[in-house]
Formats: sequence, structure tokens, C-alpha cells
Amino acid sequence: MTFVLVVDDDPAILRTLRINLRARDYEVETAGDGRSALQVVAEREPDAVLLDLGLPDLGGVAVIRRIRQSSAVPIVVLSARHESDDKVEALDAGADDYVTKPFGMEELLARLRAAVRRGAPAASATERVVVGDLVLDVDDSTATKDGAEVHLTPTEWRIVGALVRRRGRLVRQAELLREVWGPAYERETHYLRVYLAQIRRKLEDDPARPAYFVTEPGLGYRFVG
Repeated sequence: MTFVLVVDDDPAILRTLRINLRARDYEVETAGDGRSALQVVAEREPDAVLLDLGLPDLGGVAVIRRIRQSSAVPIVVLSARHESDDKVEALDAGADDYVTKPFGMEELLARLRAAVRRGAPAASATERVVVGDLVLDVDDSTATKDGAEVHLTPTEWRIVGALVRRRGRLVRQAELLREVWGPAYERETHYLRVYLAQIRRKLEDDPARPAYFVTEPGLGYRFVG
């Protein structure tokens, strides 16, 4: 049974999600604030987290960052904030997806299923690449630059893996979105802009002039190395 932690300070939303998720055979635990959510994650890691950003103690972004220090659990943000800056900040902190309130239950459930699938252990890619001072081991999800370890989030690794396994080949935007997030995300090109910028900051010598993770304008991305 898939274990989902729902974090929101609105009791009505907690009740609605608890009823709907349990009706679909999910195991559900709820938390009304960020510290309670972190305690649940520390005691028993869920298979996915549905997380509101506007919490009364720790903000949702702070909760994401704390979880990401020790866990790769899929995190789907639920928020009434419509501004793109809020979405970018949540994704940048390590969230896997962002659903704006009010949301349709079926859409939310579809996104939850996709997040759980992405969080499941993947088959070994057995791919290790050395280019200059950069070493990427997709199989072990480890990266070093100038001999120092570089931390990538689970979503960043899925993007890096998809590009590295097609080394030198163009990967179109829709193909990359479909592989990393699922078929419903083929038009969410801003996700790629956010994550590729993060990846370049971590792995490129000059993120403004990337040598490894190259954009083909209007088409997609290519790993060159």
C-alpha cells in the first residue's frame, strides 16, 4: 500500500484528501504544520508527500529543503500561490511537481501516481562519463567536479541521466519532459529551464556558456562530452 503524507494547515483540505486517497487504497497520514511533517518523515519515510507552501510555522519551501537533506521522496506542492516565482522557488528547492489550488481531484491523483512512479527504484543505467574535471556516474547517482562531490536532486539526476544516456544526441523538449515527469507534462517547458539552469550552476565551469549541457534553441537539449 502506497503511503502518502499530506501537509496542509486547512483542516477541510486535509479531510478531503484523506477521504479521497483512502478510498483509492492509499495509506494516509496528515500534518497541519511543517515541523509535524518533518517528524513524520523522520519516523517513517512516505512514498510521496503532498505539501502546502503556506504553513503556519516552517514555510513549505523550508520543509522541502529539510526533507531533501536526507530523502529523495517525491514531493508534490499544493498551493494557492499562482506566481511563477513561487513555483520556481519550490522546484529549485527540490519539489517534483506543483499543483495550483483549486485543483481537480482526478488531476491531482494523476500527478501523484506519476510522482510515485518516478520515485520507484529504476533499472541500473550503468553509465559513467568523464569529461575534463567532471565525472558523472548515472548508475550510482554520484557526481564530482574538480575532485569535489556535487549534490544533485533526484529530479536533476533524472534529467542528467536522460541526456547522458543519449550522449551527443539531441533530446527534444517534449521527449525529455515525458521521460522525467510523464506524458501530461510535454508542454511544461519552464520546468526544463529551471532545472537545466540548476544543473549548469552545479556542473558547468561557466553556466552562462555551457560546454556540456547545451541548449538547441526551440528544439531541446544535448549532452556534449
